[in-house]
Amino acid sequence: PPVPPAEGPAPQGPRAAIVDSGVNYTLSAIARRLARDGDGALVGYDFWEDDDRPFDGNPARSPYFPQHHGTTTASVLLREAPTSALVPYRYPRPDMSRMGALVRHAARAGVTVMALPLGSRSAAEWTAFAEAARAHPQMLFVVAAGNTGRSLDDLPIYPPVLELDNMLVVTSATADGRLARGSAWSARHVDLMLPAEDVQVVDFEGRRRSAAGTSYAAPRLAALAVRLQAAHPHWRAPELKVAILQRAAPPPGDTRTTKHGWIADPAAAIE
Repeated sequence: PPVPPAEGPAPQGPRAAIVDSGVNYTLSAIARRLARDGDGALVGYDFWEDDDRPFDGNPARSPYFPQHHGTTTASVLLREAPTSALVPYRYPRPDMSRMGALVRHAARAGVTVMALPLGSRSAAEWTAFAEAARAHPQMLFVVAAGNTGRSLDDLPIYPPVLELDNMLVVTSATADGRLARGSAWSARHVDLMLPAEDVQVVDFEGRRRSAAGTSYAAPRLAALAVRLQAAHPHWRAPELKVAILQRAAPPPGDTRTTKHGWIADPAAAIE
């Protein structure tokens, strides 16, 4: 469907990108937070179908019952970074070499923080992304570790296992700081974990419900990065990464699950 016209004042905070199955931009909760250009057009893109309408739909499992993952993950970022302007992308499943073009598009749009609550087992699919990410060291990429229930050392998932200085990999913890059931881990590849097992989301139909998994840890951590950037407008990936890791503490559970520990409340006020 067409993107609704802008209503009300434009979001004044940093632009934050999310790469997923797109978003349902007809929902008012999403539409009023979209980043727009001077003509009121949405800033974002559908790299799957190569058009300017990144509407939420992933028919990978069934064209009759498409998955609507992107709206729920985006709703978390928008709630926890309340001044941010959303730049939504539908990832290029038919041709993942276009991830490089996606990163460059976001850089031109002024995005510093990009959440990627997706991944795969194919290293080749993520070569273009890795090259583009390295070429834009000012951007911070927040990546979900995956829901394999395995160590990334034993079952590599991309992009989490890529060696990128401007990337943070996050997994899901329970409220008491223990690795959540089904979440991937690694003391080498996973930087942090944070609570993401009973996360309130807005789904594709506009209904409020709860969700769980590393896909929701990624937008929570990205929202923290965006709020830090809002408080410090000149910060980019290096400063944001340092500030985030300084908030990490040893988890009460197994310390071998992450490199830096856990953040108990990523939505806490920034001093």
